[in-house]
Amino acid sequence: MNYKLLFNLLGRILCAEGIFMLPAAVVSIYYKEAGSFRSILISAVVTIIFGVLLMLPHPKSRKNYSAGEGFITVAMAWVILSLFGALPFYIGGEIPSYIDSVFETISGFTTTGASILPNVEALSQGLLYWRSFTHWLGGMGVLVFILAINPLRRGSGQDVYLLRAESPGPTVDKLVPKLHQSAKILYIIYIGMTLIEIVILLIGGMPFFDALTLSFGTAGTGGFALRADSIGSYSLFLQGVITVFMALFGVNFGIYYLLLQKRFKLAFRNEELRMYIAIMLGASILIAINTRSMYDNWFLAFHHSAFQVSSIMTTTGYATVDFNLWPEFSKVILLLIMIVGACGGSTGGGIKVSRLLLLMKSLRVELKRFFSPRAVLVAHMDGKPVGEPTLRGVSLFMTSYLLIMAVSIALLSLNNYGIETSVSAVLACLNNIGPGLGFVGPMSSYAVFGDGTKLLLCANMLLGRLEILPMLMLFTPSAWRGRQ
Repeated sequence: MNYKLLFNLLGRILCAEGIFMLPAAVVSIYYKEAGSFRSILISAVVTIIFGVLLMLPHPKSRKNYSAGEGFITVAMAWVILSLFGALPFYIGGEIPSYIDSVFETISGFTTTGASILPNVEALSQGLLYWRSFTHWLGGMGVLVFILAINPLRRGSGQDVYLLRAESPGPTVDKLVPKLHQSAKILYIIYIGMTLIEIVILLIGGMPFFDALTLSFGTAGTGGFALRADSIGSYSLFLQGVITVFMALFGVNFGIYYLLLQKRFKLAFRNEELRMYIAIMLGASILIAINTRSMYDNWFLAFHHSAFQVSSIMTTTGYATVDFNLWPEFSKVILLLIMIVGACGGSTGGGIKVSRLLLLMKSLRVELKRFFSPRAVLVAHMDGKPVGEPTLRGVSLFMTSYLLIMAVSIALLSLNNYGIETSVSAVLACLNNIGPGLGFVGPMSSYAVFGDGTKLLLCANMLLGRLEILPMLMLFTPSAWRGRQ
């Protein structure tokens, strides 16, 4: 294991995290919140000091490293990031339990949006800002940001191991030949889209603090809101804007790069994008029809249906209504699109539309092969053949995903809160969505669970955000016994 790389990168991440806490301290000063200012400042200083201590004995490593080492480094980075990110909540006493603070922070960084706060309005503005900003940081990935400004080894191409471990989807493609340039392009698009949403929300009459924090949640497809009713008390226009931007942030960012290059045909011929739009529209129409009797007119039925489908499929987790009260058919559709999730290469969670497509194409090839054993058949995506390593990767992910989901549901059922709560809580955390059904519905919280269950769900959130393999590497002895 390349421990020099591991400690150096962990130190850099902690230093970056400490610096990212400082704007939250400024927010506390603006709102005259002495308590939250002290807790955030102390947390930032402690985090930076630990980061420097990790970096000092281990100057930047120039040694080569493997894919397995890169995956372990990413998994360790996300765990450390969450443990230190919880300090502002805990030191300030606004979330008295450290486990609860860690749960809220992991939920933030993994862009899950599951909360243990039954009364979110009681949180100080400074910590509300930090809570939402963790979504924005985790959405595109902290390591992507660090690689964008300072790659570990220029020209080596090995940083792709870190990017692959942190980026969602079955494959990671470079937008341009140099990886750190690709990371810069991704963040430029990410920042640009976030700023556009903030401006439109402000034009629509939303207060600046609300527009800023809700845009962080939308961009990261996170879902931490400022009010107990999530987005329900905002105007229909503002809800509509958030609906559109949730859907946009669920699209592969490579599509936006193609659009910026004016390669419109190539962008709109993307099979994953077309399937993503089709599922989203189809689910919205079906739910609107099923819930029509609950609303005054068709417009409202479709408005709330489209919002919730966009929110759940992109794994954002905002809500305009309590969909826990919807008919069973609508709730089943929501559960299904929880699993599907957004596009690969987006900030969304779930198994990804691209994996679903690859599974369908692989099934079709295998069925044809069954009837024509001698035929040479290959699955294609966007007109290109899909390699066996990619298909094996999809199979490995799905097998691991189903096993983890089954074990987690079984363990959660020991709480005896009902199958609806157990299944939806696991799906909501493993797919980084946040609200589920039953006791963890959109107008409820995860405070009902004990510490052991919260830690189980924390593991689910990390497994879902890093797409399982990096976290499993932490418990694989052979991966740690790699090169020294």
